[in-house]
Amino acid sequence: MTVHVAAPQLQFRNLTLGYDRHPAVHHLSGEVPSGALLAVVGPNGAGKSTLFKSIVGALKPLAGQVDLLGVSQKDIAYLPQAAEIDRTFPINVYDLVAMGLWRKTGLWGGFSKADHAKIHEAIAAVGLTGFERRAIGTLSGGQMQRMLFARLLLQDAKLVVLDEPFNAIDAKSCADLVALVQGWHKEGRTILAALHDLELVRATFPQTLLLAREPVAWGDTPSVLTAENLKKARQMCEAFDEQAAACAA
Repeated sequence: MTVHVAAPQLQFRNLTLGYDRHPAVHHLSGEVPSGALLAVVGPNGAGKSTLFKSIVGALKPLAGQVDLLGVSQKDIAYLPQAAEIDRTFPINVYDLVAMGLWRKTGLWGGFSKADHAKIHEAIAAVGLTGFERRAIGTLSGGQMQRMLFARLLLQDAKLVVLDEPFNAIDAKSCADLVALVQGWHKEGRTILAALHDLELVRATFPQTLLLAREPVAWGDTPSVLTAENLKKARQMCEAFDEQAAACAA
């Protein structure tokens, strides 16, 4: 029997990342297969957000490199942490979601009738019909994430990078957005998500990278999220930062 192995979409080659020459991720090597659904977990300060910023091209490596294989930067959809979104910016839901089409239209391009239909469809897909003219600053945490997922839908990207996409939102929004992620996975997109909820990871993500500034374990989720590995990750991060939050078992 022939076993099909997906070609890699991302490759990390002895990657070291940091700020002002202070490393935050050390010596990461490995491949993310095309179509993977990969959770990246670890204590606070483990380097998850730093890794994602390097993938999307916002942070250059101190050493080593990130290779995009079969995709370009414009094929990546990126959702940063909610804390990085300026909720005071004077824009409504419709216009922010429409930004997902900028790759197609350009910053100053106009939207066709078909484009406007796609925007309404994306808003409906996340359950925000009727919120189109609402200022983003009036949204709840769950509504904000739904809106940002609608923008991701319009980007129609091959590689989706999600930094804490389900943090501090209501259970219904979490379930709905997890279902969207699972739908993207079925479509063959490559998805990486930084997460803290290990039960959600176990239930939804077949592959996991456990990071503690250095890789602790990477592979099938059950074999990665062992008590021994989680303890090791906590100890490694505490060695760097006494304030690092522990991974829950």
